[in-house]
Amino acid sequence: MIFMQEIDIAVIGAGHAGCEASLASARLGKKTIMFTMSFESIAMMPCNPNIGGTSKGHLVKEIDALGGEMGKNIDKSYIQSKMLNTAKGPAVHSLRAQADKTKYMAEMKKVLESTDNLLIKQQEIVKIVVEDSKIVGVVTNTGIYYKCKAVVLASGTYIQSRCLTGETIERTGPNGLKTSQKISENLKELEIELRRFKTGTPPRVDGRSVDLTKMEPQYGDTNVVHFSFDTDKSQTNLNQIPCYLTYTNEQTHKIIKDNLSRSPLYSGVIEGTGPRYCPSIEDKIVRFSDKERHQIFLEPEGYNTNEMYVQGMSSSLPEDVQLQMLHSIKGLENVEVTRIGYAIEYDCINPLQLKHTLEFKHIDGLFSAGQINGSSGYEEAGAQGLVAGVNAALKIDNKPPFIIDRSEGYIGVLIDDLVTKGTNEPYRMLTSRAEYRLLLRQDNADLRLTEKGYNLGLISNERFEKFKVKRQQIDEEVTRLKKFFVGNSENIQAIITGKGSTPLKSGIALSELLKRKELDYHDFDKIDITRPKLSDDIIEQVIIELKYEGYISRQQKQVEQFKKLEKKIIPENIDYNKVHSLRTEAAQKLNQIRPVSIGQASRISGVSPADISVLIVYLEQLRGRKC
Repeated sequence: MIFMQEIDIAVIGAGHAGCEASLASARLGKKTIMFTMSFESIAMMPCNPNIGGTSKGHLVKEIDALGGEMGKNIDKSYIQSKMLNTAKGPAVHSLRAQADKTKYMAEMKKVLESTDNLLIKQQEIVKIVVEDSKIVGVVTNTGIYYKCKAVVLASGTYIQSRCLTGETIERTGPNGLKTSQKISENLKELEIELRRFKTGTPPRVDGRSVDLTKMEPQYGDTNVVHFSFDTDKSQTNLNQIPCYLTYTNEQTHKIIKDNLSRSPLYSGVIEGTGPRYCPSIEDKIVRFSDKERHQIFLEPEGYNTNEMYVQGMSSSLPEDVQLQMLHSIKGLENVEVTRIGYAIEYDCINPLQLKHTLEFKHIDGLFSAGQINGSSGYEEAGAQGLVAGVNAALKIDNKPPFIIDRSEGYIGVLIDDLVTKGTNEPYRMLTSRAEYRLLLRQDNADLRLTEKGYNLGLISNERFEKFKVKRQQIDEEVTRLKKFFVGNSENIQAIITGKGSTPLKSGIALSELLKRKELDYHDFDKIDITRPKLSDDIIEQVIIELKYEGYISRQQKQVEQFKKLEKKIIPENIDYNKVHSLRTEAAQKLNQIRPVSIGQASRISGVSPADISVLIVYLEQLRGRKC
């Protein structure tokens, strides 16, 4: 080995996790090098070129509220924006934006290259050097040694990866890029438990060969909501590109069924576990055999390309079969394929080996983030990258760790699920995973997390001052509406009955009227003439806070109970085998995961409420003996 230089933090990988980790650590003043095997893979979208979506939009908003880059970047590079689930309550509203994938990569690369304390190097890391269970450096494939104080492993799906299309198997990463072979053995030497996961991507096609007249156009929103709370609202992209909807049919399904034996997924060639919530098209046909058709979306990949992404048709079937499938679909009868679909297998870690900081329990200074942790998706990766980068920087400064709990954000739910429950398949964020989702809406991510980002040093003074004004305006308007009483005059009754609401019998606070589902804040513009001029996002918060006040109050009480369990700390050196009356399975799980609190212990799979009761009694007795 040849010593090159001493740095603070080495980030291995330049995907969405690596980008957020590198920016966070560098912005916190740490000398950081982000290592990538290819500059062309920085912030790449090898699968669907979009950011956000159901529950994933929450993660991006939270990344932004904490000072991350993903939200700002997609606001600069989207080609279509749409708010999902608007027919439902605000808890599940999720923003999704189709990206110009080339511009997204270029814009992120520009930010990275202009960030102080950050250097990007196109070199493969083949060894993480650990001495006395502590990180001391990394070694490149050319034998260069970089001494460092912390490492963030954000290698995505590139470790021991192989791409499969029918009988064709190639030792590559996504999009034919180089795979990392040597570091896998190094991780095993460091006693890191590895497992094998799988994901996949559909074919890309030449848009000129698609008959869009046979498909249903899907347009973006005219009233665009941005991902970043810092984006200038006037920067709305009015030149949005539509996506298109078509469907599989009986012939498509027959082609797939007749060729299942040629799919590596069903022939036993694929060893890894795939994502349950994003199955391949052949998996859909087998698992949902009663369905007559499945949705297929044709999504443009950017302004300056003809390529379109065939969303909903991820496949590892042979190329000739994929062509037959596509040609059987309405609008794709004469389609030309530019990139064939494939499955990809890769090594990842068992996330139960990690703390909530995303640091390995048995290696001081080694952090892990993104798909290497068994998760799926750009958004999940970016969220973990930010947390890992922040905690690596804090550790170097001997500062308390940064942890978001389940009651504070979807990021907290994501990380807690991974490190407490583990995962046997690529983990995807879902709104149903968040117990307090009415409190953890995407629209209030800044109100929940901006102060945390400011205290870390990732939010500027200017942005924080704007945030404080916003929060104050919301509070003042809610208070004002609770004190503003209206009578049962003809004008008031006309407004109320005109909206199909029950007439008033006596005076009432305007805040109470606004709790009625059919009534809106702006219905009373002519009556409430003293109201201040407020922005749409502030009015949105006021309306939600009033309309859902009872439900929000109930969830806040649930959070209080949750916090009580989180505050019941478990000693680090406890031997669960010595806890009398604790079931053997529970003792094994608790010894493996080493929960830091009763709250975390209660969420471990295999640990029952009865086990928790036994543990609480034991801890009380333990504390009594110490007293």
